[in-house]
Amino acid sequence: MRHLISGAAGFIGSHLCDRLIADGHHVTGLDNFITGSARNLEHLESHPRFRFMEQDVTQGCDAPGPWDQVWHLASLASPRDYLAHPLETLESGSSGTRNMLEVARREGARFLVTSTSECYGDPLEHPQVETYWGNVNPVGTRSCYDESKRYAEALTMAYHRYYGARTNIARIFNTYGPRMALNDGRVVPAFLDQALRGEPFTVFGDGRQTRSFCYVSDLVDGLVRLASSDERYPVNLGNPVELTILEFARRIQELTGSDREIVFEPLPEDDPRKRRPDISKAKKILGWEPKISLEQGLKETIEYFKNLATVSRV
Repeated sequence: MRHLISGAAGFIGSHLCDRLIADGHHVTGLDNFITGSARNLEHLESHPRFRFMEQDVTQGCDAPGPWDQVWHLASLASPRDYLAHPLETLESGSSGTRNMLEVARREGARFLVTSTSECYGDPLEHPQVETYWGNVNPVGTRSCYDESKRYAEALTMAYHRYYGARTNIARIFNTYGPRMALNDGRVVPAFLDQALRGEPFTVFGDGRQTRSFCYVSDLVDGLVRLASSDERYPVNLGNPVELTILEFARRIQELTGSDREIVFEPLPEDDPRKRRPDISKAKKILGWEPKISLEQGLKETIEYFKNLATVSRV
């Protein structure tokens, strides 16, 4: 099959490229490098079934088809990035989604958009199931990201209902692994960066807020399964094993051998207090659930960042 992927140089996008290439498909990746990194795709540069085009899909998409599957992953997904680029974040969910949907409609291709657990906001229901409508602040500092994804979901469903487009919506929960940016502000790279630098661990609030961490290969497997399904409504993809941030910090301390103290800072605005996916739907429809344990996934991630630090010093 012929696949077109926006956000291909990003953390998840680059791993999706790898998976599809490994499965024998032809892949064209798009990215404007606002947060993606060319390093993430270097190993695919000479591959005969991979092509890269530097494009900003919020301005349009002229990648020549034909296409069997269109994936819209382009997004500024970390708080540090979307707070620095709120307008670009909103555009990626609005005009970016519309432009990629138009490519899929024109080509008669399937379409998958990656949404987010942030659609649930600071949830009043726990764990989060797809039928929960969420508790989202539409005018808060995080709203540029939350509302861009909620709009992307609405736009995708409109194309399905109006045009009969074959669409899928993935609601991604906290995902981690190699190729994350150390400076993007998310909790996994932030803790690992502090551990490798020998710095204190920064925990926001009292550390009792929870997250559920899914390794990137598990997440990509869920995306591939979802793209082959006929499920048109959102599907949660994430790991249901829930940890407090304080527990997670201590796990990182153990795995890295860090003895540095934990320091506490004020909780950012609208930071969710609870986050755990109900993946019953993914289990039933896709036969999917995470396989990689947190310890195994963190060891792989730690090794990647150690090697990255070594390369940076050379």
